Formats: sequence, C-alpha cells, structure tokens
Amino acid sequence: MRWFVYTLFALLYLLITFFGVGPVLLADGSSVERIITLVIVVCIYILLTIVLYFIKKRLRIS
Repeated sequence: MRWFVYTLFALLYLLITFFGVGPVLLADGSSVERIITLVIVVCIYILLTIVLYFIKKRLRIS
C-alpha cells in the first residue's frame, strides 16, 4: 500500500510541475498573469502536501 501512495503522489507532483510551472515560465502574458498562476500552483503544492501528510498519518506510513 505504501508504494502505491508514494507512486500516486509522485505522479501528481510531476503533473502539477509540468502543467503548472511550465505556463509560469513560458507564458507570454503579463507579469501579473504569471504571478497569479504561480500563486495558484504554489497553493496546489501546499494542498497536495497537506493531503499526503494526513494520509501518511492515517495509514501510519513512515
């Protein structure tokens, strides 16, 4: 079960990095648009990390 949780979250982190940070770095919009996208991506990272923490705590995965 532990390997499944870690594989799933690794895949989610990779997808967020690819589809989230890519537009921040390569967008041709304004600086404000890039900053808003960056804030949203960072919030998604924080939310995903909190969910992983609670899943690890509930399943007692070290």
